[in-house]
Amino acid sequence: MSQVNVKGGIKLSNLKLQSYDNHKKFVPLYHFVLAPISLIVFIASIVHIFIEQFSFSSLLIFGVTVCMVILVVLVRQFATQLQDRSIFNEENFRHVHLTGKPLDPRLSLQQIISLRFAEDESFPQLCKKAAETGIEPKMIKKSITHWRADHYRV
Repeated sequence: MSQVNVKGGIKLSNLKLQSYDNHKKFVPLYHFVLAPISLIVFIASIVHIFIEQFSFSSLLIFGVTVCMVILVVLVRQFATQLQDRSIFNEENFRHVHLTGKPLDPRLSLQQIISLRFAEDESFPQLCKKAAETGIEPKMIKKSITHWRADHYRV
């Protein structure tokens, strides 16, 4: 009888193993539909302003489009900032749990975000190395030998 490991409502047996090559996450509806459509509508509204010779309706459409583009950008920015804050707190807690000490304050947020993919066995050593050498986040990810998947990213 096989067991299905469930974590946070997600069946872990159905998820792909992550690595440096496939860890980036794209949300098709956001990245490939909403963002491009917003850009197309924004450009079309600028063209419409000139075709309609700055009429009231063309300026109104442009204003609404600018608001839409700002909202699309802010939705993504707010989500990633909240995620970064959560990652910082989770990894600091993890470091305290594993070593009894908080993360080194020399670590940048981007380094900590990259370190989250390291398994517990190598996490403290990688944190120390990253703090002492200032290694770039991309190189931190590439140096991880046993990848710890993050399926909860935004």
